[in-house]
Amino acid sequence: MYAGNFVFSQLMAHLPMHTFRRCVARYRGHHKVKAFSCLDQFLCLAFAQLTYRESLRDIEACLRAQHHKLYHLGFRSAVSRNTLANANQTRDWRIYADFAHALIHTARQLYLDEDFGIELKHTVYALDATTIDLCLSVFPWARFRTTKGAIKLHTLLDLKGNIPTFIHISDGKLHDVNVLDLLLPEPGALYIMDRGYLDFGRLYTLHQAAAFFIVRAKSNWRYRRLYSHPVDNATGLKCDQTVVLTGFYAAKHYPDKLRRIKLTDPETGKHLVFLSNNFALPAQTITQLYRCRWQVELFFKWIKQHLRIKAFYGTSENAVKTQIWTAVSVYVLVAIIKKRLNIPLSLYTILQILSVSVFEKMPLDHILTNNDYNLNQSDDPNQLILFD
Repeated sequence: MYAGNFVFSQLMAHLPMHTFRRCVARYRGHHKVKAFSCLDQFLCLAFAQLTYRESLRDIEACLRAQHHKLYHLGFRSAVSRNTLANANQTRDWRIYADFAHALIHTARQLYLDEDFGIELKHTVYALDATTIDLCLSVFPWARFRTTKGAIKLHTLLDLKGNIPTFIHISDGKLHDVNVLDLLLPEPGALYIMDRGYLDFGRLYTLHQAAAFFIVRAKSNWRYRRLYSHPVDNATGLKCDQTVVLTGFYAAKHYPDKLRRIKLTDPETGKHLVFLSNNFALPAQTITQLYRCRWQVELFFKWIKQHLRIKAFYGTSENAVKTQIWTAVSVYVLVAIIKKRLNIPLSLYTILQILSVSVFEKMPLDHILTNNDYNLNQSDDPNQLILFD
């Protein structure tokens, strides 16, 4: 019989606890806290994400039913609905945001050599935002329209491994393009964006930081062609041009040259125009890179379907942000485990398996890969050898 740890404990063992303690100390998370630490709060919310709990009462009922196992799962306090609700409302959400960023840094190191279909030396990011609808009467701070509430999840996704490297949670009224002011451009990186991010002043900031961008053009922009490069019309490309802006404010905000590429989508027949400040990559590669932007849309769809970020355990802004950052931490933690244990399964399959096995005492790699494993083997190095 396997005498090791529970599956949930093995999962949490991959967390850098020293980093978590530093995040708690940075924002005084344990100020006037006698019981139910920030780690207990994180474990409760992580358990809720992994097992798809729908409410605080649901979390409390499930964990109290296994109260004799809680200590071995990492909990050091009893789980109470009111205590968890108060912790979500009062403890600084930045504790869990900083911890999620630490996990993101670890995951990105593991996925450095991941292939996303195009071989490039550049780091490629996809930037987009998704809206999460909320009830305005329950979440009055998340004002979106007169009778509707919402928050926006602005995400910068690293296409190598689909790891979110930047996340900003705002109310629904913040326009997508304003997030470019919050980004710290990475020299040499390539940013792929939809036309909602077309702001020549902000794009010029990226250009001056030695970063590259690919963005869809709007229909009302004005330009003057300087040079046309040859293209292969059989690939759907119509033109590859070097242009300058002629609009008064546009030319003032972006005085340098731009690259204009026009493509006819063979599937839909739509005409697409892309702008970029990268003149080295082939035009066909740029169009393929823009297709990869769809990965961020799939990321939003995935986390909305498989993580608890559409129904919340608290109504305050702090509780909502705490839950979202915990969900991001769980997503990145599963990605880290997938890479460290070399698991060939998808993240969806891993989450489904973990959701029904967190209280099992089985080796994590065995339960996820079905490898042959000697269940009589003990992980305790102090186990005595009774028979030779």
